[in-house]
Amino acid sequence: MSDAVLPVSGPDSLRVYVNERGVSVPHGSVAVDAVRALFPALAADVDAGRQRLTDSRGLPVEATQALVGGSIYRVVPVRERVDAAAEPGDVEIAS
Repeated sequence: MSDAVLPVSGPDSLRVYVNERGVSVPHGSVAVDAVRALFPALAADVDAGRQRLTDSRGLPVEATQALVGGSIYRVVPVRERVDAAAEPGDVEIAS
């Protein structure tokens, strides 16, 4: 009997979740690749900056972040501020 140890191989893909839908993507994929696998139009919006990714807690995630199996992502719209100097709760009065 041989004492040789054979390498253990894992699955060929990672399972992640985008907007509550599971998807399997190849190892080496990034977050936007998972979006692209399920929602090509949303991935194009992420690439164009009209949408962004968050994690399961709502914290921003870079679209180029390497995937980790079991990760949960949400695609959300990018909201532009009308006035960068405005404080939260400020009200603009029309004249």
